[in-house]
Amino acid sequence: MAAFLRILGIETSCDETAAAIVVRHEDGRGEILSDVVFSQLDEHSAYGGVVPEIAARAHVEALDGLIEEALSRAGVSLDEIDAVAATSGPGLIGGLIVGLMTAKAIARATGKPLMAINHLEGHALTARLTDGLSFPYLMLLVSGGHTQLVLVRGVGDYERWGTTIDDALGEAFDKTAKLLGLPYPGGPAVEKAALTGDPDRFQLPRPLVGEARLDFSFSGLKTAVRQAATEIAPLSEQDIADICASFQNAISRTLRDRIGRGLARFAKEFGHLDVGPALVVAGGVAANQEIRRTLQALCIEHGFRFIAPPMKLCTDNAAMIAWAGLERLAEDMPFDGMDVAPRSRWPLDANAQTLLGSGKRGAKA
Repeated sequence: MAAFLRILGIETSCDETAAAIVVRHEDGRGEILSDVVFSQLDEHSAYGGVVPEIAARAHVEALDGLIEEALSRAGVSLDEIDAVAATSGPGLIGGLIVGLMTAKAIARATGKPLMAINHLEGHALTARLTDGLSFPYLMLLVSGGHTQLVLVRGVGDYERWGTTIDDALGEAFDKTAKLLGLPYPGGPAVEKAALTGDPDRFQLPRPLVGEARLDFSFSGLKTAVRQAATEIAPLSEQDIADICASFQNAISRTLRDRIGRGLARFAKEFGHLDVGPALVVAGGVAANQEIRRTLQALCIEHGFRFIAPPMKLCTDNAAMIAWAGLERLAEDMPFDGMDVAPRSRWPLDANAQTLLGSGKRGAKA
């Protein structure tokens, strides 16, 4: 493997279309030369959530132009890149097909290697790009589609310690916002409303708190919000603010218990290592300031370093996909062939027990 590598990354797993050029220098340091993202928020907001068909069509319309822009901003041509990395799963199958087929076409036309990347691995390795973090470390992924606590031992070496047994945390925020008549996306809307609310007005459940297992559950909490809202309907603005504050407070208390137990387990199993312990948080929900404060305080309490990459690298982006490709190249992992297929389901830890169901496409999470 060459000491200096430059990769084009493509991300189309959900409702952001993205392209990026990232470099890995001889000393292992990463550098983002360009990172272009097109958000489809306006296309989906009227429906209160992502519509797969609309998302796939928007990827088709935007991707070629974004790749040209990423190359232009980086000051390189396709002939000057060393490989093409594209998200191959998990995600919405229509969007994955668009991105992976585009990457295949570029790889075929230029003779460059193709790398099909697990979207979750992109999140898992981002802190090594931004902070030069050493293995092992813990990652909390909190997004609209995933809520997982993962031990990151190395590139391609992941152990899932906890996952949601029902709704993802971002999904719970979106559904709560929709129930209360707040705009999409739900996370920012709920957080804004909670600023003027009373977090102690409604005693909402804190699912799985106290249990030794490190999994998460948010479906019951969402149901409790619906019941609380129904009992006092019609809702005033203050009622909505109080429900949002109470909902957010219940989530913070739940995460404090769940993640606190994870930090204690990590310290017990890896306390003998010279590397300082670290918790990485990624995903769109990582933007929530109440949750971030809770996790920061928890890390201080347990003697962990708290790492949250810049927000634009916590949400879906192509820089993390390019970097994951560079990390895999650095480990001399094999390239992918033109027959590689997109996977709507692709667990990061293939050995983890399935908790969210399985089917012909494999484990869901």
